[in-house]
Amino acid sequence: MAGHSKWATTKHKKAVIDARRAKSFAKLIKNIEVAARQGGADLSGNPTLVDAVQKAKKSSVPNDNIDRAIKRGAGLTGDAVEYQTIMYEGYAQGGVALLIECLTDNKNRAAAEVRTAMTRNGGNMADPGSVAYNFNRKGVVSITKTDGVSEDDILLAVLDAGAEEVLDRGAGFEVLTEPTDLVAVRTALQEAGIDYDSAEAEFVPNLSVDLDADTARKVFKLIDALEDSDDVQNVFANFQLSAEVQAELDSDE
Repeated sequence: MAGHSKWATTKHKKAVIDARRAKSFAKLIKNIEVAARQGGADLSGNPTLVDAVQKAKKSSVPNDNIDRAIKRGAGLTGDAVEYQTIMYEGYAQGGVALLIECLTDNKNRAAAEVRTAMTRNGGNMADPGSVAYNFNRKGVVSITKTDGVSEDDILLAVLDAGAEEVLDRGAGFEVLTEPTDLVAVRTALQEAGIDYDSAEAEFVPNLSVDLDADTARKVFKLIDALEDSDDVQNVFANFQLSAEVQAELDSDE
């Protein structure tokens, strides 16, 4: 597995998903509120909201919670919350670069929680810009592997929609696009009858760092601590795991 960390940590995260369900729900709801605030409550005219709602439903967020979040975000209930996006930069063990994306209504709280998680788990904060250059903003569509859909099927569906490449991540495929082509690629997959797990603009690393199993465990622990904060929406990292290291980590479960 190379580059992006999503599939490399999939199994690892499944082991703790139940304990984090409430936090996960809160973050998914926050995404819906922001999407509705930016593009309105009409799903037919707000593709970002469509993706946020789909992601929430796939995580079993109740429909009533989703509906309330849409109305709250669009200002239809009178109690909308103002969120701001803040990026923090740092390093994990093994020289792994981290971009920590926060969505918060309290900048001081977010900064304190990120700094605490980093210092208590072997990470180091970095100056703005010292890590970000390692990443490019890309549209990323994640597709779980199934018997009925091959890499060629995906390529055929998305090639003319603006996709740059399709990557095999072991447990699934990732389609990379420019952020502006994300909606077109997502739509092309839908029209081809190919189900996808998520379609989001993310930070994808230019160069990746190889990790051994012991270092990977420490990096995962740090990322887990960061994601325990309600204000942290995403952690992007530039590590990669060999098949042997991934197998060793899988045996930990």
